[in-house]
Amino acid sequence: MSKIEILKILKNKHPEITNKQLEKIFDIFIESISQNLLDKNSLEIRSFGTFFVKEIKEKKQARNPKTGEIIYIPKRNKIRFRASKKLKEIINK
Repeated sequence: MSKIEILKILKNKHPEITNKQLEKIFDIFIESISQNLLDKNSLEIRSFGTFFVKEIKEKKQARNPKTGEIIYIPKRNKIRFRASKKLKEIINK
């Protein structure tokens, strides 16, 4: 689902709010999530799930599967999402 589709759904549910206002609210929401993850904080949205950053350790002896060459992979951060129990129940109905 794209941002435009989400904004259309929100507009149908709340016709009194202008498109500019909806887009501003959506952008602030996404920016808040991004900033929280940049600060390496977890973010919990009740009945939806938790976003968090997981640090992946460096690998000094990794292999390139195509060539078999030994390569170095530096440590990095990955964004993870853990679905809430309620969301899992909704999906598995």
